[in-house]
Amino acid sequence: MGVAAGKPDDVSGGSARKRVLLIVSGGIAAYKALELVRLLKAARVDVRCVLTKAGAEFVTPLSLQALSGEPVYQDLFSLTDEQEMGHIVLSRSADLVVVAPATANILAKMAQGLADDLATTLLLATDTPVMVAPAMNVRMWEHPATRANMALLTDRGVQVVGPDDGEMACGEFGPGRFAEPVVLRDVILAWLGRADIRGASALIGWFRPTHGGIAWEPLAGRRALVTAGPTHEPVDPVRYLGNRSSGLQGYAIASALAALGARVTLVSGPVALADPAGVDVVRVETALEMERAVRAALPADIAVCAAAVADWRVDGVAGLKIKKQAGAPPPVLTLSPNPDLLAMLSAPGPERPALVVGFAAETDNVEANAVAKRTRKGCDWIVANDVSTGTNVMGGLDNRAILITRDGIEHWPLLAKTELARRLAERIAAWFEMPVMADGGDRV
Repeated sequence: MGVAAGKPDDVSGGSARKRVLLIVSGGIAAYKALELVRLLKAARVDVRCVLTKAGAEFVTPLSLQALSGEPVYQDLFSLTDEQEMGHIVLSRSADLVVVAPATANILAKMAQGLADDLATTLLLATDTPVMVAPAMNVRMWEHPATRANMALLTDRGVQVVGPDDGEMACGEFGPGRFAEPVVLRDVILAWLGRADIRGASALIGWFRPTHGGIAWEPLAGRRALVTAGPTHEPVDPVRYLGNRSSGLQGYAIASALAALGARVTLVSGPVALADPAGVDVVRVETALEMERAVRAALPADIAVCAAAVADWRVDGVAGLKIKKQAGAPPPVLTLSPNPDLLAMLSAPGPERPALVVGFAAETDNVEANAVAKRTRKGCDWIVANDVSTGTNVMGGLDNRAILITRDGIEHWPLLAKTELARRLAERIAAWFEMPVMADGGDRV
């Protein structure tokens, strides 16, 4: 994204000190909020804290007050504070409102616009940018209700940091861990360093900076090629062979890779989607046109073949519309195989991308067929999904994927296609950060 921050020890840029309003909600991760306050204060950011009733079960108001040097606010009906409409003043006196940790409960209230305590009331009343750092059990995080709430919040411009994967206090392992305070501090400093933060709608979504306080762009300097959408193989000037692919998954992947700093070329079949920001888009119609565009986009470091390329094309496309004649049999269409773009990109050679990722849209024996496809095509990874009737994957907003690599098989939960794209892009970035074996073989 290229978002620069001020130096960690000076985010003021020579003007007044920046101010964060920190809302600490209930959850075992609340104790990490104390470290976050300390880190922000060390970076010369003023912090005011709001502590929910559940949050007070884990940390004390005295601890937050001692670290922040400011009164801690808890009560919506405080006679002292509310005499001057305290919740309104609090909601608008900061440069950034941060909810950390953000439990499933407070995220649900934010999504639905509930205001039953001081924290949720000021969140509803604020016109200040809001950032949340979710922390909860993995099952809670992956629950469809939480996913729906997060989709609403991100659509409204709420910035999300984390959660991380790892072992939790409950003993389970997976996404749901509170982001490390030092990482969260760097995100906050990056935002406070932007003069135009209030209008930065392009930054909505997932944002994980480096510890240096600038936008996390691990794929900077790398070229990525993504294919998306269907192909239309003409029968005559009116008709074509095609499929139900909307292109949404491929477009989301292109956007996610660009957000991590890659220079992305998106080769797209016919879709009704706007070009992703920061991505070079080449629009094609047929598989042969897509093949030419893919070859022209090489060399690339990364190739993600998400397009649903038609397996066959019609030989001898009619120059005029084929007419239906009364009593005449239907026309016979002779088909020829289309080029196999995934196999072409996976073939050894000087222009083979370092990482080639294919997609397998299956209707039966999804995992077994995808494993066989990875071997047959020679690609590095396969993302398999079930597109059988009733799944609503093709043309829908969600996707349930199986990631198949040389090292193993991962079953991902049902995710919004944008979230699946983010996960895949981050896995790609992590792969490039792994060391290469001494003998020049695969990354370890």
